[in-house]
Amino acid sequence: MKTKVTTNDAAESSADKISRQSQLLSAQLQSIRERLYEPEAAKTLKTYTSRDVASLLGIAESTLRQMSLDGESAIPDRQDNGRRIYTLPQINQIREHLARRRPSEALDFLPRRREGDKLQVITVANFKGGSAKTTTTVHLAHYLAIQGLRVLAIDLDPQASLTAMFGYQPEFDVDENETVYAAIRYDEQRRPIQEVIRKTYFDGIDLIPANLELMEYEHETPQAIAAGHGRGDGIFFRRLSAVIGEVEEHYDVVLIDAPPQLGYLTLGALCAATSLLITIHPAMIDVASMNQFLAMMSDLMHVIEERGGVLSHDFIRYVLTRHNPNDSPQINVVTLLRSLFKDDVLAPAVVETTAIASAGLEKKSLYEMSRGSVGRDTLNRALESVDAVNGEILHHIKQVWGRQ
Repeated sequence: MKTKVTTNDAAESSADKISRQSQLLSAQLQSIRERLYEPEAAKTLKTYTSRDVASLLGIAESTLRQMSLDGESAIPDRQDNGRRIYTLPQINQIREHLARRRPSEALDFLPRRREGDKLQVITVANFKGGSAKTTTTVHLAHYLAIQGLRVLAIDLDPQASLTAMFGYQPEFDVDENETVYAAIRYDEQRRPIQEVIRKTYFDGIDLIPANLELMEYEHETPQAIAAGHGRGDGIFFRRLSAVIGEVEEHYDVVLIDAPPQLGYLTLGALCAATSLLITIHPAMIDVASMNQFLAMMSDLMHVIEERGGVLSHDFIRYVLTRHNPNDSPQINVVTLLRSLFKDDVLAPAVVETTAIASAGLEKKSLYEMSRGSVGRDTLNRALESVDAVNGEILHHIKQVWGRQ
């Protein structure tokens, strides 16, 4: 005789069970965040030493010290040991001061776009999980801001990983109609994009956060097309570009973290972009997936062009991520990609490192990690790798602006 086993599953539907588990996890994540960022439950940025600042600005440490003694520009705080420490807002004040004081070197100190320079809208895309799309986006945003550029980061992924990296928990901190969906939706609840842009703790970076409501755009767009929203800036693939244009005077670079699928949001991001970064983990299964992504993207881009869309990008680059330079199969894949795509593959690659993994656990980029949080050599190697990739991307941006 068999004994009948009863469980609570019989009394709870699958939808209810998943909803309950989601709520439990959300509450726990909120609790963890509050413990990490006490007492205000908000992220803050690390400070910089005089040596860090001098290296970043390309000036002698003695020059920086003399500026402090003379009361010029920002006045740093002092640690207990007497060392001067600077915040990123103070570094940017010094940048502006030096740019005014040395006009012939102004673009070196403050490389923001000038009148006539085209706003750079860079979409980071791939639909293969694990390609480090969000990690690439957040590191590039932080790097550009540290270099003195004004950055708008747009999280277009309903999973909202980029939003979380900036210290917001989507289900708690992003309310209804507070994502970019609010600015591109088709009904009377549409809002100006300026109203959904948030200042972040990272000086120089503003954010448009994401949450699951972005999926509404995918559901509503077919109905909107059928209802006649298919002309001018109102057509779905121009809507994002049009609203970015409303705030372009405030930024040098817009970074879009695209969803991991080729839906209406991603197509809007491709059309809004002046440049594309396609992240790729150099493993054969990932390359095969990317091949499908490229084929589908090509087909859809041709359809958009037939509908009057203009797809002209200043540069398209493949970013090698999580690369192990000692792994023979990966080396073979990298060699294959470079032989096929030539200079469209960025020369440096982001190496696979525990430093990036450790930073991710804390929802930080490498630029936020303190020297004692991971091994010094490990952090330095990781930073060299990420700096090399981001530096080459900045080089391409400057080329577009006619500075190289």
